[in-house]
Amino acid sequence: MYRGEERSDRIRVGIVGTGFIARGLMMALEGQTDLALGPVLTRRPRLGGAGLPTGIKAVNDVTDLIEGSDIVVECSGDVIHATAVIEEVMAASIPVVTMDAEVQVTTGSHFARKGLFTEAEGDQPGCLAALREEAVQMGFLPLVYGNIKGFLNHNPVPDEMAFWAKKQGISLDKVTAFTDGTKVQIEQALVANGLGAGILRPGLLGPATPDLTAGAELLAAGAVSLGRPVSDYVLSPGAPAGVFIAARHDERFRDYLRYYKMGEGPVYTLVRNFHLCNLEIAKTVRRVVSGGGVLLNNGTRPAVSVAAIAKTDLEPGQRIERGIGSFVVRGSCVPIADCPDHVPIGLIYDAVVKRRVAAGSVLTMDDLDLPESLALDIWTDIQGRKSVVPS
Repeated sequence: MYRGEERSDRIRVGIVGTGFIARGLMMALEGQTDLALGPVLTRRPRLGGAGLPTGIKAVNDVTDLIEGSDIVVECSGDVIHATAVIEEVMAASIPVVTMDAEVQVTTGSHFARKGLFTEAEGDQPGCLAALREEAVQMGFLPLVYGNIKGFLNHNPVPDEMAFWAKKQGISLDKVTAFTDGTKVQIEQALVANGLGAGILRPGLLGPATPDLTAGAELLAAGAVSLGRPVSDYVLSPGAPAGVFIAARHDERFRDYLRYYKMGEGPVYTLVRNFHLCNLEIAKTVRRVVSGGGVLLNNGTRPAVSVAAIAKTDLEPGQRIERGIGSFVVRGSCVPIADCPDHVPIGLIYDAVVKRRVAAGSVLTMDDLDLPESLALDIWTDIQGRKSVVPS
């Protein structure tokens, strides 16, 4: 073991990343009787001052991660880096759990074909998948897989985001992606693909209402019109930071559900009023190692993606350092069939604008030069196109 454990029968959990979620997971694994912290893969030359628990075995090589792990949890938040790491880990027949919906919706369908690759419970998509399992076991028929969002501003300003990043102890790009809606779009695209749901419109409907149940019933009506369950969110500042499912049930149980304070029906709202991220990841690790299988992934045939939308006019030669959490682009759900040439926001790293793009437009592959990467190759393979990697 990597931290001096005397027992050898514990599952070694390797971690990719040293950010907010990764640090919390490291702490959550301390003192576990069945799980042990394995190596931590980092690109930092040294970890001094990183706020990590003492005694961490930090490695810079994927081979060392593989050799010291029975299962790997990926939570780096970097699609390009994570994709390359996961490819090597899964080639070694090691299962991968992610707390990284960004990777799932960009390259996750490739990994869903290669082995056991699953999103973790704890973030909203994994919590929705777990809630769905419970709901179906109780006889509910889901209509809406819903995220609860408290605030939305498509164009936040840098100073405001820097204030909140410092106050909350998370990175600037993360707080920006939460605020401008990119994160919820990514999460609900994963839910749509993984749970076989549709979307009501590009960018999702996202009704704003102080009444969560009213918002859930509005989305349920849309699902009935569409003829299939939908993935969406409700913008409700006073609601809990969790997820919900709007569902129907057998009419014979209507009196029981009324007695159980579930309302009059025919649509019932099941709310999970928390998601505890790093504290819940271990549940999915245990699920995997005990043979419970995949909780949620992007599926092998995704129908929904998250396109990059210009927040401002973009000019030729302009460099976009990072798409997710950017002040010049944001992410928005699109049906892939209707927008086959869009640029997934998860692929935008050190990209250069090739031609003028008006604010509000969906960026296409012809609009950007994207650096060569395994993630780009995988995306084009998923789309069934010839490679668009620049020569």
